Amino acid sequence: MLRNTIRNCSSKIATAIKSSPRGFAATPTETADAVVVGAAGLAVARELALRGREVLVIESAGTFGTGTSSRNSEVIHAGIYYPAKSLKARFCVRGKELLYKYCCDRGIPHKQLGKLIVATSVAEIPKLENLMRFGIANGVEDLRMMEGSDAMRMEPELQCVKALLSPSTGIVDSHSFMLSLLGEAENCKATLSYNTTVVGGHIEGDRLHLHISESKELANNIVDSPVLPQLILIPRLVINSAGLSAVPLARRFDGISRKVVPSPYYARGCYFTLSKTRTPPFNHLIYPMPEDGGIGVHVTIDLSGLVKFGPDVEWISGPDDISSFLNRFDYSVSSDRSARFYPEIRKYFRNLKDGCLEPGYSGIRAKLCGPKQPPQDFMIQGEDVHGVPGLINLFGIESPGLTSSLAIAEYIVSKL
Repeated sequence: MLRNTIRNCSSKIATAIKSSPRGFAATPTETADAVVVGAAGLAVARELALRGREVLVIESAGTFGTGTSSRNSEVIHAGIYYPAKSLKARFCVRGKELLYKYCCDRGIPHKQLGKLIVATSVAEIPKLENLMRFGIANGVEDLRMMEGSDAMRMEPELQCVKALLSPSTGIVDSHSFMLSLLGEAENCKATLSYNTTVVGGHIEGDRLHLHISESKELANNIVDSPVLPQLILIPRLVINSAGLSAVPLARRFDGISRKVVPSPYYARGCYFTLSKTRTPPFNHLIYPMPEDGGIGVHVTIDLSGLVKFGPDVEWISGPDDISSFLNRFDYSVSSDRSARFYPEIRKYFRNLKDGCLEPGYSGIRAKLCGPKQPPQDFMIQGEDVHGVPGLINLFGIESPGLTSSLAIAEYIVSKL
């Protein structure tokens, strides 16, 4: 009976929403086993489904991967930048291993290009050495420090005084990866409900009741006006993996203390592509020293050979809750912004010609720290923190979130 309920839950949601009266008390209800909020949680949904849970994924957009999951560098990170014993370090190193195996086993396009993190001045060498210590402490065993002359022989267009080689860094086709996760989840009877938004919830009888609405009903919502749910869904397990809206959503769960919900910060990053060049200037990914809010304007080469530079860091204000649920962030890239890119790139690529950068795309990073604040770890928050049985909040899942996704899923399900 429960399996049939989950299997038909998408159509039941749609039917209930269309027939729902506007009063909260009369709102229809449905039960469910495990609900994953946001298709960013596809790896978790797949892992739960593989373990026999009856999974429903609720996604506000018309398809998966329209937010942070598809607006990044598509890099498989090695696990260098993060403090030892942090969740980022642990999940990145483990996730890299799982991701390479997953891609190899299923023929998902990827390539282990390797990466050079470069010091372009003597003053940056101590920072580079510190990154190597971090990586070694995290279990990244293949790192090698190189003199600038050796690195420049490897990459003739590169300019640096010293470099750290990370052979295990690579790139992946993130869309193919997510499509595979979705297919495997659906093969295990997971269900996806697109164009459906979780707008809040309340605690009743030690269970979180999710407030559900059709996304199109929210499009003309007046800011700060109350949102009446069209359906109340009562799951045994809720994974709040809503990405950019994970924190705003948790704040709308009535009955959870605001004290345990962190403040959200948003960093917008633009990418520019290299034009007027027949062959890529580099064979490896090239990274400068990390900067406030990011790991620097770096060089990535996608699987088609396109060279991209980015992202930069632009701190922005978050939109109102409903706009964040509907991913109404500004993703436009102004060509004028390239003026900031040229001097940064020329620190390590002096032969970059004027007029070679064309606007690419942008992404927003959901962060738990603001400007000039120390970087924060992933936050995986369970009942021991917020006191609600069956609720797991995933906060601040920025880079290396793509690399870490399978490891995060493995960890969450093992705790259940």
